[in-house]
Amino acid sequence: MLTLKKEKHFGNGLVSCYETEDKFLIETTDTFLPYYTKDAIGRKDNSLVSNDYGSRLERWLIGVSVCSGCNVGCKFCATGQMKKYRPLTSAEIVEQVTTVTSKYSQLPSESQELKINYTRMGDFALNLENVQNAIKEIDKLYPNVHHFVSTIGIKGSDFSWIKDNITLQISLHSLDENRRNYLIPYKNKMTVEELGKIRTKSNLKTTVNMTLVDENDFNIEVLKKYFDPEYFFLKISPLNKNNISDRNNLDGIIKTENKG
Repeated sequence: MLTLKKEKHFGNGLVSCYETEDKFLIETTDTFLPYYTKDAIGRKDNSLVSNDYGSRLERWLIGVSVCSGCNVGCKFCATGQMKKYRPLTSAEIVEQVTTVTSKYSQLPSESQELKINYTRMGDFALNLENVQNAIKEIDKLYPNVHHFVSTIGIKGSDFSWIKDNITLQISLHSLDENRRNYLIPYKNKMTVEELGKIRTKSNLKTTVNMTLVDENDFNIEVLKKYFDPEYFFLKISPLNKNNISDRNNLDGIIKTENKG
């Protein structure tokens, strides 16, 4: 059983800290957005057009951790500083989702979109079997669900199982290989060129996620060379400042602020 330790509410949801039975901490998010934001590709924009955040009847987004802590060590992520680390069991991953959905009288099936983002703590490829088993169980509970699994691209990863209602997100952060190695110091990862060769059978394109901290990390020519827009969708994300990003003097190019 997960025990709630702390919650922080903001305009369109909340982030929760849970503790496992063996005293490991994990982070789970429960947010919502207007349904029109689903068409970011067609709109060429992922921002809100007003202060109306929508509701869970539109896009209900649940972000789960696949590990407690993280051993990837990204230079702007506070998760890597946690003293304890372990992969979560499939039951612990599923319980994050059921804990969120049990809070509301609204049924997940009533949402226009129910999306599970495996993007909070940990890289799914470093806990693959448990993530795959969790996805199977969540599919049984919520037939309308869509899964987004995120990775830095661990060498030797098998992406053939990513299909239909499962979509891949790649954490890129820089199109310069040396710079990316600094921002993501995990050694056993795929190169930018290798990432561009990934193909899945998902209903949606693979997302290339870039948390930009320097304009030089973005190079349109390299992007066009390796990431065919037929297969990839680019997402530029803001940096959530923390003591690790401050220690490394990193600040996001995109400036955003959560409204309480």
